[in-house]
Amino acid sequence: MSAAPKSRLGRGLGGLIAAGKPATPSPAPTTPAAPPAPAPAAAPVAPTGAPGYLEIAVHLVEPSPYQARREIPADQLTELADSIRSEGLLQPIVVRKTGDKFQLIAGERRWRAFQQLKIKTIPARIVEASNASSAALGLIENLQREGLNPIEEAHGYASLIRDFDLTQESAAERVGKGRASVANSLRLLSLDGELQGYVAKNLLSVGHAKVLLGIEDGAQRMLLARRVIEEGLSVRGTEKLTQSAKASPGSPAVASAPKRGLSPKDAATVTGIERKLTSHLGARVAVLHTPKKGRIVIEYRGNDDLQRLLEKLGVEA
Repeated sequence: MSAAPKSRLGRGLGGLIAAGKPATPSPAPTTPAAPPAPAPAAAPVAPTGAPGYLEIAVHLVEPSPYQARREIPADQLTELADSIRSEGLLQPIVVRKTGDKFQLIAGERRWRAFQQLKIKTIPARIVEASNASSAALGLIENLQREGLNPIEEAHGYASLIRDFDLTQESAAERVGKGRASVANSLRLLSLDGELQGYVAKNLLSVGHAKVLLGIEDGAQRMLLARRVIEEGLSVRGTEKLTQSAKASPGSPAVASAPKRGLSPKDAATVTGIERKLTSHLGARVAVLHTPKKGRIVIEYRGNDDLQRLLEKLGVEA
C-alpha cells in the first residue's frame, strides 16, 4: 500500500479522514436458497471500481452546515463545469452518510458543477466522521484547494471553536495550523462589518487590517481605512498614518459632539448621520444640531487632505 502524499496543512484531509474510516457497505449474508435480488434501474449508490469509492446520486447529496465559504462566484463554477465536461472529474467528493442521504465534507464546488451539468451521479468517497471532524475537513479542503478569503477563513475557525466547544489550540491542531496563526485570523472578526467586507474583497490586506486594529475608536478606524483605500497606501504607509492619528487625536470640536437638548431617538439619528458622513468623506465629521439650526464640521489634515475633500464634494479650489 503506497504512502499518502503529505498535506500542506499538517494532518490534512488524509489524516483526519483516517480518524473516520471509509464506510463500506456490509456484504449481504448469503444463503443457498435465497435468489439474488434484482438490481434497481437507477441505483443511488454503485461501485466505481476503485477501492473505497462509490458512484452516488447527485440528488442525494446535501451541503454541509459547517461550510466556511460564503459564496461561490458564478464564473468560477462555470469554469469548473467546463473543465469537468472536457476532462472529467479528477478528484472525487468526500461525503458521510446521514440517514438515507449523504452530507458533503469536501467538494461542494465539484458537486454544484455536476448539478449545473445535469449529471445524475458523482464519484465519492464515503467516510465515517464526527461533526467536528467533518467541519475541520471542510475547512482544510477550502484552505488547501479553493482559496477562502481571510474573513471566511476566520469564520471557519470561529465555527470550529463555537460549535464544538474547542480551544484555539485544539482548533488549530485539527486543521494543522499554529495557534498564533488561528488567533491572528480570529482578530479580523473584531473589525467592523464594513472593514471585514474590504478585507474579503481584497481592498485591504490582512497586514493593513492588523495595523488598523491598533486604533480602538471604531469611527476613526473606518476613517483611516477609507483613506488607505483611496490613497492606495502600503502597510508601512498605513502604520505611519495610524501613528500620526494616535499622536494628534481629533479636535474637541470635531470629536463626537454631545447631543444636548435632543431626545435619545434624535441623538441616535444625528450620530448615525455623523457616521455616514465620516464614512462617505473619509474624514471625521461632527453634526452640531439643534431643532432650529446647526453646523456640520469636517476635519482635514493639511493642504492635500483639504484638496481631496474638495474634489470629493465637487468643489473647485
